[in-house]
Amino acid sequence: QVQLVESGGALVQAGGSLRLSCAASGDTSCIDAMAWYRQAPGRERELVAAIRDGAVTYVVDSVQGRFTISSENTKTTVYLRMNRLKPEDTAVYYCNALGESDSSCKYWGQGTQVTVSS
Repeated sequence: QVQLVESGGALVQAGGSLRLSCAASGDTSCIDAMAWYRQAPGRERELVAAIRDGAVTYVVDSVQGRFTISSENTKTTVYLRMNRLKPEDTAVYYCNALGESDSSCKYWGQGTQVTVSS
């Protein structure tokens, strides 16, 4: 089992910055990749950014140039640096950990709220 704990969500004004953190604990040996998703009210959960072995594999177009995903110790800690935040970035942000060769290795954090005021 893997536990993911996110932190760093807050209320911030448009144009501000936040850094989200996600710490993985437990048996992390199955994890190949980690990612950040977000879900705004009334909308489906969407993939924001993903990283594998320290290399960024995906960033959604709407945050390109503003958000940066990074990792520490590859499989245990992942960050999302968010700059020039916009009201449309308001959502619950979720950390995800995935084992690409093990379908049972898929875990979610509890989510952290990011609210951007105009």
